[in-house]
Amino acid sequence: MLKDPIIWNIIVQLILIALNAIFACAEIAVISMNDNKLAKLAAKGDKRAIRLEVLTSQPARFLATIQVAITISGFLGSAFAADNFSDKLVNLLLNLGVTMSEKTLNTISVIFITLILSYFTLVFGELVPKRVAMKKAEPLALGMSALISFISKVFAPIVWVLTNSTNLILRLCGIDPNGEDEEVSEEEIRMLVDVGSQKGVIDLTEKEMIQNVFEFDDLTVGEFTTHRTEISLLWMDEDIDQWEQTIHESRHSLYPVCDESVDNVVGILNAKDYFRIKNKTKESIMQEAIKPAYFIPESVRADVLFRKMKQTRNHFAVVLDEYGGMLGIVTMNDLLEQLVGDLENEISHEEETQIIERIDSETWKIHGSAPIDVVEKILEIKLPDDEYDTFGGMVFGFYGSIPDDGSQFEIDLEGMHVKVVDIKEHRIEKAIVCLEKEIPQ
Repeated sequence: MLKDPIIWNIIVQLILIALNAIFACAEIAVISMNDNKLAKLAAKGDKRAIRLEVLTSQPARFLATIQVAITISGFLGSAFAADNFSDKLVNLLLNLGVTMSEKTLNTISVIFITLILSYFTLVFGELVPKRVAMKKAEPLALGMSALISFISKVFAPIVWVLTNSTNLILRLCGIDPNGEDEEVSEEEIRMLVDVGSQKGVIDLTEKEMIQNVFEFDDLTVGEFTTHRTEISLLWMDEDIDQWEQTIHESRHSLYPVCDESVDNVVGILNAKDYFRIKNKTKESIMQEAIKPAYFIPESVRADVLFRKMKQTRNHFAVVLDEYGGMLGIVTMNDLLEQLVGDLENEISHEEETQIIERIDSETWKIHGSAPIDVVEKILEIKLPDDEYDTFGGMVFGFYGSIPDDGSQFEIDLEGMHVKVVDIKEHRIEKAIVCLEKEIPQ
C-alpha cells in the first residue's frame, strides 16, 4: 500500500499543511504571550524566554521570518498538489467519458484541487492552530522558541531583504519604521476593565476603583469640598470653654479658627495638640496647637492636591472661591474617598439615622443637610439628584426663595408633601415629609 505514489503524495501534502500549522501557531502564540511574564521568565534565566525576548525585540524581523515560513510551505503545498493530483484527476475524468478537451479539464482540475487544498490548509493549517495558540499562548510560545530561533537563522538572508524593503516603503509613505508603538490609551484600559467585569474577572468594586483613578485627574476640589456651612468652626472671640464644647460635640481632629468673619481663617487647631496643653490659655493654644492654614483654590485638580498633600504632609486644606472667600475644606480622607469610595460606612449610617427619622409608614422627619441619594434610598422614591446635592437645597429650589430664620412653610413636590417647621441660619433644621401628599396634622 505504501508503494502507491498517491499515498506518498497525500503524506507529503499533510506534512506541508502541518508545517503551515506549526508556523501559524507559533506566530499567534508569541504575539499573544504577556510581555511582562516573558520578561520575568527571562530575568530568572529561562533559556526559552531569553530566545523569545531576542526574537520579539525586533518584531518586524520576527513577523517576516514567520511569514516567509508560512508562505513557502503554502507555495510548496499548492505547487505539489497541482503537479501530482491534477493529471490523475484529468485522466480519471477522461476515463469516465467526459467530453471536454484535455486543456479545459486540466484547468478545471487545478481549480478544484486548489479549492480542496485551500479548505484543509485554512482549517487545519491556519484557523485551528491559531485558536489553539490563543488559548495556550505561553506553553506553546516557550515550547517552540528553539524552532522559531532556528528558522530565523535559516531565513535570515531572505528576512533581511524583506525587512529592508518594507522599511523603505514605509519611509516613502512618511512612516518611521523604527518609531515606538502607540502607548495603551485610557479608553483601551477602560474597555478591558469593562470586558473583565462582564466575564467576572474584575468585580464591581474593583471596576469602580479603576474608573475612579482615571476620573481623579478630571475632578476639581470644588466638586467634593465640604461646604463651610457644614464645618465646625472655632471663633477668636469665644472663650476656652466654648472651644472645648465645640470640640467635644463635633469630635473632629482639625478645626478652622476664624476671626470676625468666616472668610478670615487665622489658623487650624489640632485637637490632639490642644488636649496635650496643660495650662490652656488663648496664648498657649495659639502657639502650640494652632498651625497656619493651607489655602487652595477651588479650581485645583484632585490629583494635584493629592500630590501636594503627600509632599507637605498637610492633610487639611481650606478651599477658597474665586473671590478669596472660604468655600469649605478638603481633607486627605476626602481625596481617598474619591478613589476608593466611602471610608466611613458605620459613621455614615449613624448620621443617616440622625438626619432622617421615621415617624410612621408614610411620614418622616428630615434634616435639610440630608444628601439627596440617602433620602431616595430610605424613602424609596426618585428625586432630581442631578440638580441638587441636599434635601434642603432641593426644597428651597422648588420653593423659589430662602425664607427668614424661624419661618415655616409647606410645599408639594416630587410625589410628597413637605412641611418645613424649623429654619436656622438659612438652613432647614427640620422638615416633616409625607408621601402621597398627606398633610401632617
